[in-house]
Amino acid sequence: MKITIKIGILFAALWMIAKMSFFYTGAFAYNVVPSVMINILCLLLAITAGLYKQKREDTDNGNALRDIKNAMSAGVPYAVLVSLFIFFYYSKIDPGFNEHQIAEAEVGIQKMLENPESFAEVKKSNAAFEVMTKEDIYAKLIQGPRGFYNPISTMTVSMLAMLLLTTINSIFITIVYRKIVFR
Repeated sequence: MKITIKIGILFAALWMIAKMSFFYTGAFAYNVVPSVMINILCLLLAITAGLYKQKREDTDNGNALRDIKNAMSAGVPYAVLVSLFIFFYYSKIDPGFNEHQIAEAEVGIQKMLENPESFAEVKKSNAAFEVMTKEDIYAKLIQGPRGFYNPISTMTVSMLAMLLLTTINSIFITIVYRKIVFR
């Protein structure tokens, strides 16, 4: 197995350990920001360390596309493993998180519909809402959070985001390595 893939798997395991330690300690129970930031950092470190190790082992200089491919070969396994973990985490380990997020969205929508000013704005925002009752509007608005906060949606969005981040970071790290580090 290539060193870049091993490094991607290593950093994915580190992030999973961090996420599970947050779960078991109760730290950041309903705050996903620290977990997401650590995820982005681990992805960046996996790409950086993987490409560095690969360039150290290569005997020839190669070209930029080869370096981008090598960098992505560390980031893609990371993205796949973390996304699969996110699916299992939110479906089996902590399904209460999604239920909490949906409950918060329900309360927010109810408060918005109870306020006459914001209710009027909601009715104006969509032509279909003008003929609907509060209950019908509520049922329509709550479909968004219920569709978004499920394990499959979370896994899909996180996979797409991490693959995009992998591509952008691979290009950026390749440029930095080729222009500054490995002259």
